[in-house]
Amino acid sequence: MNRREFLSFAGAAATLWWPQAGAVAVSAAHCDAPGANAYCNLLVLIELKGGNDGLNTLIPYADARYYRLRPKIGVPRDKVIPLDERTGLHPSLADLMPLWQDRSLAIVQGVGYPTPNLSHYRSMEIWDTASRSDQYLRTGWLTRAFVSEPVPARFAADGVVIGSAEMGPLANGARTLALTDPACPYRFDTTFPQSAFGSAVRTAMQVVACAGTARRASIAGQGVAVVRLTLNGFDTHENQPVQHANLLKQFAQGMTAMRSALSELNRWPSTLVMTCAEFGRCARENPSHGTDHGTVAPHFLAGGRVQGGLYGIAPDLAKLDGNGNLPVGIDFRSLYATVLDQWWKLDAAHVLHGRFDPLPVLRV
Repeated sequence: MNRREFLSFAGAAATLWWPQAGAVAVSAAHCDAPGANAYCNLLVLIELKGGNDGLNTLIPYADARYYRLRPKIGVPRDKVIPLDERTGLHPSLADLMPLWQDRSLAIVQGVGYPTPNLSHYRSMEIWDTASRSDQYLRTGWLTRAFVSEPVPARFAADGVVIGSAEMGPLANGARTLALTDPACPYRFDTTFPQSAFGSAVRTAMQVVACAGTARRASIAGQGVAVVRLTLNGFDTHENQPVQHANLLKQFAQGMTAMRSALSELNRWPSTLVMTCAEFGRCARENPSHGTDHGTVAPHFLAGGRVQGGLYGIAPDLAKLDGNGNLPVGIDFRSLYATVLDQWWKLDAAHVLHGRFDPLPVLRV
């Protein structure tokens, strides 16, 4: 990994790691040049840590079974923001509606994987390594995308990967990049939310801006390929309504600020934002006014080249399994195949150790 750098941002503390090993990467300023490197296509991964409750995020409000399963925590029908005659958003996601209305927001329903594991650690490991539930891989899918041999010619000498679950062992020897350094003076007109996640978004956007700032010698000319943000708190086993509403509001406001900042940088068309999480929640509420670990959830993709709309398999509450969970509709590795194949023009089958159909969510 001598040519790659990994960084991470947590929703609570926006930490940025910059390993001391040198790397050469394409400058964001060069992205408009003929034959520009595909690293100019930025991926922002947002982890909804703890397992987001999909049924209270993208709500099947026309299905009476939803309210029978959730008599205490179900979102009242008159509060739901309708997207069509059957499905709507939680009211705390109102800030996402401009993205939806200009068709730069896609929502993929029913995302999960076969034989799901409902352990936080193991399931996130499965997502990060893009493995089967019974398979243990040593590298994450991002590592394999950018470090596996043979590296495609266009990636041979450049690229910075920011994020990835195998951050832990890479953090040793890393240093923190001081974003207040005068060498990186970019000041956004965008107003960032006054929340932990808002601060993480602001830090991430500063990194994207500064990565192409030639005045900073230590990162001069380096572009950014992947940024990973984490929004903590989605393990809502009890008293879910208020906690979940606050998290969704943070997410929606952070997305709005991110779009504004990327637009200032002229990076919105070259950015794909995608959520991930270890699992969803059970369809039936529990006695503590919360939800327990479940199987599938919807996931968001946004960006200037996203073809907005609803994708995937809508939840069928008449087909719950013996544990009260929804069946898997879309394998999460199809999301990764979309990124690898269509966004970065890499060999998705090679990286993912198998073939998964990309989703038609991008204008490429």
